[in-house]
Amino acid sequence: MASNAGVAQSRALPGPVRFITSSIGAKVVMAVSGFVLVGFVLVHMIGNLQIFLGPEAINRYGNFLQGLGELLWVFRLGLLAALIAHVASAARLVILNQSARPINYSHNDYVQVKFAARTMPISGIVVLAFIIFHLAHFTGGKVQPELFHFQDELGQHDIYAMVTLGFQNWFISGFYIVANALLALHLSHGVSSMFQTLGVTAPAWRPLTHALGPVIGTIIFIGNVGIPLACSLGLVAIPAGAM
Repeated sequence: MASNAGVAQSRALPGPVRFITSSIGAKVVMAVSGFVLVGFVLVHMIGNLQIFLGPEAINRYGNFLQGLGELLWVFRLGLLAALIAHVASAARLVILNQSARPINYSHNDYVQVKFAARTMPISGIVVLAFIIFHLAHFTGGKVQPELFHFQDELGQHDIYAMVTLGFQNWFISGFYIVANALLALHLSHGVSSMFQTLGVTAPAWRPLTHALGPVIGTIIFIGNVGIPLACSLGLVAIPAGAM
């Protein structure tokens, strides 16, 4: 009776809502929002890697972003919407999967699933916590507020000093490294699954789509982890007078 009532209630929903709350719809929402988020992560990483070009480059990049004004907030709100959609669809799929198969998988089935796939919920939760921490750290200035008063010779916010000094804290650097390792693990499965969900399933493309997830995850891991490691190990010079 409860199952029939649930089906009847679902059919009463508008078509688009019924689709996105279905298993297939939730997977599509997750794939599309994941595509947006992966694109942002890659662009964000490339921008941040300018720290290796010196203070002028990274500070000019940060000043350019701040100069976008309201357009920057449009991008931020769009990314926030993609993140909420991604998390909501993931939660919806967990609920649907548990309802469809309340009995636990057998041991043989479990070990055949890739480690990255099995840890998707855990890695996703840690990555979400990392995003919140990262925003509080380098965008909101709530974690190390003393680093936000630095200005460069042009009177711009000195992002170079903020980052190099911020990663002198080994606890913070360690958290960034661990979080990005889990992000890479999340992407190694998520990116490959994204193509399958969006219908890129032709046999000729399968080797590429299967390899793309681990490749993108590895690139993002190396790029993002390289910054805190280089700062912590003194491979990136701290500007004079910033200490």
